[in-house]
Amino acid sequence: MGSELIYRGHETHPASDSYSPKPVKPWASVIRPIRYMLREQRLLFVLVGIAIATLIFTIFPTSRAPHVPHHHFTTSISDSITYFPIEPQNKFSYPHRVGFESANPTGKIPLGLKRKGLRIVVTGGAGFVGSHLVDRLIARGDSVIVVDNFFTGRKENVMHHFGNPNFELIRHDVVEPLLLEVDQIYHLACPASPVHYKFNPVKTIKTNVVGTLNMLGLAKRVGARFLLTSTSEVYGDPLQHPQKETYWGNVNPIGVRSCYDEGKRTAETLTMDYHRGAGVEVRIARIFNTYGPRMCIDDGRVVSNFVAQALRKEPLTVYGDGKQTRSFQYVSDLVEGLMRLMEGEHVGPFNLGNPGEFTMLELAEVVQETIDPNAKIEFRPNTEDDPHKRKPDISRAKELLGWQPKVSLRKGLPLMVSDFRQRIFGDHKEGSNTNNASTS
Repeated sequence: MGSELIYRGHETHPASDSYSPKPVKPWASVIRPIRYMLREQRLLFVLVGIAIATLIFTIFPTSRAPHVPHHHFTTSISDSITYFPIEPQNKFSYPHRVGFESANPTGKIPLGLKRKGLRIVVTGGAGFVGSHLVDRLIARGDSVIVVDNFFTGRKENVMHHFGNPNFELIRHDVVEPLLLEVDQIYHLACPASPVHYKFNPVKTIKTNVVGTLNMLGLAKRVGARFLLTSTSEVYGDPLQHPQKETYWGNVNPIGVRSCYDEGKRTAETLTMDYHRGAGVEVRIARIFNTYGPRMCIDDGRVVSNFVAQALRKEPLTVYGDGKQTRSFQYVSDLVEGLMRLMEGEHVGPFNLGNPGEFTMLELAEVVQETIDPNAKIEFRPNTEDDPHKRKPDISRAKELLGWQPKVSLRKGLPLMVSDFRQRIFGDHKEGSNTNNASTS
């Protein structure tokens, strides 16, 4: 029997149950959080937390500053900044080194900002220039550590700082390593007069090279700024006159003065290598002839020679024909230049000297006028490698440091003469006044 299709569209199928959600129970939104809190002792932990917070705020209440009228607000912060009432619309510029933002949220302007003292090491700080630099740094409010082996330095130069809590003195040779925590390093340690640096030339060049390496290493370790006191001797017997910092010099590398000349040139090289290779902040000063109180009396330099000889009623010894020229700056001018260089933003090198040029005969005549018009002049054979001309071009220091010497030879020489007279003859009253005048 053949299959057939049967149409059953007329039959009705049972309808499937349609979806209907469960009725929402009343208070479900309240019951569920309560059940959650009651499980696993959660409510107990919440209550304990509330109790602890309440206890803390009870023991350590928040202090609220009393209301002070806006126009009469005055306060102090860390003893270094004092706020005084100033109209909000007034403009004021802050020193860049203090580090304040230009906007002041309180609307008050700090006046009388007190500079924070630095911790500074001065190698050779008991010497002629170093001791005057220490005086200025101490007077500025810095803490100063003097490092000196007293080869040419004298304790008497810094003895007036003994007992000052901001002053320390370490007897140490910079050829040996030194560990200190400092912000700045003034590296002056090295004999600077021909008599002293020719006494032990090997020691002189070691002091220049190894001593500079040690101080640069210290600066790198502690992140200090380093200033090298180089010399005009790096120009040798110059073929350029006056000498600019771009001049490379005319130096005899095997002469009797080369231990000092080439030592300083190498020290400059090391300083720049540490700056470029290790990122050390460095400054380089090339110092020209300097005079003033506390110079070594018999150090062989022309100014001290002439002054000491005139005071002792001896002939003034002029080497060669006396036509060699030098430029002489007073020590306070040099110290000012060194500090400006250290605090400035320029590496250098910078010539620091007085461009006033004198022949040796002219200098002898000034000494005669100042001390003894009857002093005689005696000529002697010139020394080896003695430069014929020496005069700085200080245009770069004028432009970038805002520095130039202020004390002329005729004004500064009498102060030096008074100091020498006191040390040679014991005139304490006159000498002490001279020292005070020179440091001020």
